[in-house]
Amino acid sequence: MLGVLTATALLLVGGVVAQRTATLPRVAPAAPPPAPAAQPAPPPPPPPLGPPVLAVKVDNAPAARPPTGLGAADVVFVEPVEAGITRLIAVFASARPPVVGPVRSARETDLRLLPQFGRPTLAFSGAAPELQPAIDQASVHNASAIASPNAYFRSGDRKAPHNMYVRPDRLPPGDGWSPRAPLVFGPPPPGGVPTTGQEVRYRAASMSFQWSDGRWLVSMDGRPHASVDSGRTAVSTVVLQHVPVRDSALEDSVGNVSPFAETVGADRATVLRDGMAWEATWSRPAPDVGTTYTTPTGEPIPLAPGQVWIVLVPA
Repeated sequence: MLGVLTATALLLVGGVVAQRTATLPRVAPAAPPPAPAAQPAPPPPPPPLGPPVLAVKVDNAPAARPPTGLGAADVVFVEPVEAGITRLIAVFASARPPVVGPVRSARETDLRLLPQFGRPTLAFSGAAPELQPAIDQASVHNASAIASPNAYFRSGDRKAPHNMYVRPDRLPPGDGWSPRAPLVFGPPPPGGVPTTGQEVRYRAASMSFQWSDGRWLVSMDGRPHASVDSGRTAVSTVVLQHVPVRDSALEDSVGNVSPFAETVGADRATVLRDGMAWEATWSRPAPDVGTTYTTPTGEPIPLAPGQVWIVLVPA
């Protein structure tokens, strides 16, 4: 409530000095300005990138075995290709061997699969002319034998086309491993079922994984699989990832239609580790995001430390 101020004025009325008192409103002091609003905290910096990623398309025909360099890969993908056989994509980040091969051509499946790692370097022998525009637009560094000829050589101990090899140290490094596609290692969840092995059959190829001495031993078409430089192929985790497969618009040189395996979406999977199998669901919501594996109750399934093989099985 405002108080009052009293002001006195002297007036001359009929020769007599009269005194008049007026009441004036009291003016309150001005309120202080409001304090500035608190500024929101800056967003946290994005997670750092991992080491540069190199993906090499590796021949898996019987005439191409044994390969070289696979033992150094962090992840090996098995993908269906034309004529009912398979090829491999070896992904390197932790280490790069001196030589990898035999190297074969790129497929549409590769361009869908690899952007989850960021923008890796893709080493391949070549590609169908119809696929070249998609390669140019894909989230990969094109390091084909045409783009980086000094990195490739032909071996004299095999016949073409199974004798092209690449020297990774002569390739562009690739961008760092994306934090959106981490390899998560750790102890397994409950619910695994003991198993001694699993087999996958394609139309004209097969592979099996047998548990022995703490690793899954890989066999191809009924024969033990090995690399020239690292010996018998033995891995810590195998994922049998069931994916939709459709015919693409591309054909190989003899007219076989090239299949396209869809790796964005969700479907069932089986995760093999520690001598046990977990029925799982795989999920990859977008091309630039990695794939996760969860139990039927939604619990994540970490990987066992070591090399990981992910087998794309036609659903």
